[in-house]
Amino acid sequence: MSQEDKKKQEEIIEETAKDEDIQDKSKEEENSLEDELNKCQEQLKEKENEYLRAYADLENTKKRLEREKNSALMYANESFARDLLTVLDTFENALKSIDQIDANDEGAIDKIKEGMSLTYEQLLSILKKNGVEEIECGTEFDPNYHQAVMQVDSDKHESGQIVDVLQKGYKLKERLLRAAMVSSCK
Repeated sequence: MSQEDKKKQEEIIEETAKDEDIQDKSKEEENSLEDELNKCQEQLKEKENEYLRAYADLENTKKRLEREKNSALMYANESFARDLLTVLDTFENALKSIDQIDANDEGAIDKIKEGMSLTYEQLLSILKKNGVEEIECGTEFDPNYHQAVMQVDSDKHESGQIVDVLQKGYKLKERLLRAAMVSSCK
């Protein structure tokens, strides 16, 4: 073999070795990229699971809060109703005692009147405790709180002033429950 042939053969061997090195490096890079891809896919699955758990927790919390809200609304008047039971008991006792009163007893009407007055005061106290207040009806007509159901002539009142309260009005804190029905001066 000639020198040139040997040189060519060596060059071919070197090129083949370089190609093999390049292929080996390429395979290493490919394996490295596959490993990186697998790691990323695993991390993605973990994050998806975390997201699904967080979403499920959020949905459960929403449902629980909705149930609690509904329960609170349903039983919001529980304290008020419990307070009214004492008035109901008082009325029942009054009815029983009326049956036992002798019709010839002259003080019977006074006893009934006193019992009714005490019960009325008890009811007003409970209403006030729960924020229900009577609307004051002075002389000035206020369309926000008064409803004029009739107009009358009056020498003692100016036009538009309240003459008489026909039915009391009430408000719950600042919200109108029922307007006071009044008669006003023409």
